[in-house]
Amino acid sequence: MATAKKNGRQAKASTKQPVAKPSTARTVKRAGAGRRIDVHSHVIPAELLEAIERDPKRFQMTIETREGSRRILRDGGQAFPVYPEFSDPAIKVAGMDRKGLDVSFISPAPVVMTYWLGVDAAAQAARITNDGIAKMVAAYPDRLRGMGTLPMQHPDAAIAELERIVRDLGFRSIELGTSVEQEQLSEPRFRPVLKRAQDLKVFIFAHPNAATPECGTENYHLRNLIGNPLHSTIMAANLMFSGALDDLKTLKIVLAHGGGYIPYQIGRFVHGHKVRKDTKADTRTSPEKMLRRFWYDALVHDEAALRYLIERVGADRVMLGTDAPFDMGEEDPVGRLKAVRRLSAADRDLICGGNAMKLYGGKL
Repeated sequence: MATAKKNGRQAKASTKQPVAKPSTARTVKRAGAGRRIDVHSHVIPAELLEAIERDPKRFQMTIETREGSRRILRDGGQAFPVYPEFSDPAIKVAGMDRKGLDVSFISPAPVVMTYWLGVDAAAQAARITNDGIAKMVAAYPDRLRGMGTLPMQHPDAAIAELERIVRDLGFRSIELGTSVEQEQLSEPRFRPVLKRAQDLKVFIFAHPNAATPECGTENYHLRNLIGNPLHSTIMAANLMFSGALDDLKTLKIVLAHGGGYIPYQIGRFVHGHKVRKDTKADTRTSPEKMLRRFWYDALVHDEAALRYLIERVGADRVMLGTDAPFDMGEEDPVGRLKAVRRLSAADRDLICGGNAMKLYGGKL
C-alpha cells in the first residue's frame, strides 16, 4: 500500500504484484455478451520509459530506482510507482486471468498524460505511447484493446494524432484527462478535437489527471480518495452546463470511478438548473436528461453504491473497471457485481461486457 508524507508526496509505494506469466494467451471460452471486459486498465509502454530515461529533460520526467523499485518523478510534481504490469503484456494478461477478465482496454497511466509539454515533445510522447500500446495489443490480440492518448494542449497536434491512431493502429477509443493543465474539456478550443472523435466514432474514457491538490486533500491520500471523483464531477458538470453535450450529440464518454459524484448529486444539479439563471445560460437541457449521455465504470468499491449507480443511470450505461494495477483498483470485479442484489442476468451481461462491445462498435 502506498503511504504519504504530510506534504502529500508519495513516500513509498509497493510494486509487488503477482507476476506469474501465462505460457501462451489462453483461449477465451466466453463469447458475445457473456464476455467480461474491463474498460479501465493502465499501462506505461516500455518504449516511453526508455525515451524518458534517454532524455529526461525533454519529457520533464525522470525514472528513479530505489531498493529495486522504480518510480517516475515529474519535474516539480508527483512521484509515481512503475509496476511491472505497466509494460509487460504477459503480466497484464496474468492479472486479467486472476480477476476473471477476458478483454481489457489498456490506457496510459495518468502521470504520462504529458499535457505540460511543448508541442513537439508532447506529440512525440503521445506517438511513442500509442505505438507502444499497439505493440502490447499485438502480443495478445484476443485479450487487449488499445486506448490512445493525445497531446490535448495542442489541439491541431491532437487531431493529427487521433487520425493517425485510428487509421494506422486501428484504435477505437482514447483516454483524455478530465482537465488539460487547469483548462476544462468544455472550453471552445478543445471542441474541434472532441468533434473529430465524434466523427470518427471513437469513444472517450475520461480519467482524472490533475496534479495540483485542492486545499485539505494534501494528506491521507485524499488527493485520490476525494480528488479523483471530484475532478470527474467538475469535468462532467462543465460539459453539461456549457452546452457542449448539446453540440456533441453523439459523442460517447465513459467516466471513471462510477462517475465521481455526478450520479449521487444529480438532484442538486437539476434543482440548480431550475432556479438559477446562470445554470441555464448556455443550455436549456436538464442535467437529468444529460445523465445518460455518459457511461460509467463500476469502480465504486461498495455493493450498495453500485446498486444505486445501476438503478440511477441504467444497466446499459455501466461497465466493469478495475484501475489495474493500482492499489485503489478492484481485484474481483465480477464478484463485486455478483454481490449486487436483484440484478437480472441480462443486466449483469450488459455490465460485464455487452455495453463495452456496443461502445467499441464491433466484436471483441
